[in-house]
Amino acid sequence: MDKDKEQAIARKGRHIGVVIAVAMLLWLAMTLFIGPALELPGRFALLFDFAAIAAFIYSGVNIFQLWRMRQDS
Repeated sequence: MDKDKEQAIARKGRHIGVVIAVAMLLWLAMTLFIGPALELPGRFALLFDFAAIAAFIYSGVNIFQLWRMRQDS
């Protein structure tokens, strides 16, 4: 495997890790701390849930792409 391909795989892996970590932290912060502190209605919690699900679906697609990149090399 050439060095550029290895760097691209590593960069994509770091990107996926950051997206998952940030999505989880923001979801927890918004639903457990910030939302209740601002006295937001319950429907906003559902909005935060959908945003987190979207981030995890995005991560899942990227994980599949990363797996395919590793299979090609």
